[in-house]
Amino acid sequence: MPHAIPVIRSASLSGYMELARSLKLNPEAMMRRAGLSSRCLDDPEMPISVIAVRELLESSAKAANVEDFGLQLAHGRRLANLGPISIVLREEPTARQALDTMFRYLRLLNASLLTHIEDHDDVVIIREDFLIEGAASASVRQSMELAVGVMHRILQELLGPAWTPRRVCFSHRPPRDKSSHLAFFGPKLEFNSSFNGIVCAARDLATPLPVLNTGMAPYARRFLDQALSRSRNNTTDAARQLVAALLPGSRCTADQVAQHLSMDRRTLHRHLQAEGETFSSMMQAVRSEFALRQIRDSDRSMAELAELLGFSSPSAFAFWFRRRFGCTVSEWRKSQLKPETT
Repeated sequence: MPHAIPVIRSASLSGYMELARSLKLNPEAMMRRAGLSSRCLDDPEMPISVIAVRELLESSAKAANVEDFGLQLAHGRRLANLGPISIVLREEPTARQALDTMFRYLRLLNASLLTHIEDHDDVVIIREDFLIEGAASASVRQSMELAVGVMHRILQELLGPAWTPRRVCFSHRPPRDKSSHLAFFGPKLEFNSSFNGIVCAARDLATPLPVLNTGMAPYARRFLDQALSRSRNNTTDAARQLVAALLPGSRCTADQVAQHLSMDRRTLHRHLQAEGETFSSMMQAVRSEFALRQIRDSDRSMAELAELLGFSSPSAFAFWFRRRFGCTVSEWRKSQLKPETT
């Protein structure tokens, strides 16, 4: 059964028109080519296609011949761009609790952005990735840099301009010129990483935030909870997100996914079957999307790709890839990179 087209608030393109014009682009024409109307920017709450936004950011970066288009777009972002969610976040006692609240409502902002927070002793890792069905081989570099850039801006606004992350990571290869990335994130920057996201000091996120009680948070939370209950949330979507999180290190099985969803394996299979899906086909689709994206946008070795995608060995990954796509990894990578170098 086909999945609904994932959507994102049109506020995700806040500042796009101004940035495009500053880079000598025609923003209205660029948006039309991506299947978007510039009128959608009049209402920040209007849902628009995630796939169209991804295409717009990538094509704009290419047309302007800049590698940091998404990052430039993140420069102007503030907590207020999150809409009603910002009201709730402002009244949380710590940044960590604000993040937990934001992740609860995340699919109201962007249905394809996967965000996961992990605690490791004295650090907290915020992982971000995209699942965009139907765009497996397409780059999400600009969308990812925008997402991580926005997260960085939100943390700076909550914790103050003096706050710095322990590390900022991207799974794609570095740009030719890293100066704008270093100016935005600071020196602790890593490309070709095993994940996309931000590593923070746990003590920073536990620091009490300034008390800001407008009295609006209960009303905003009620509105968000109602919107959340109306949003599409089937078992397949939840399972796809868990598969993406559990794939690295061969940790992804039907039993584990079922356990995370508070059900047994048979119940999981029954729900998936009712939605026209199987666990095997769903995992293959997620694995394929991540594999093609990593091969296209990063410089990972076969061993690194195999581990990231949950294979026991590079040879097992190579066999799966050839059977799945009818060519070797190097042949597929060459076919994708060749048009960009001519």
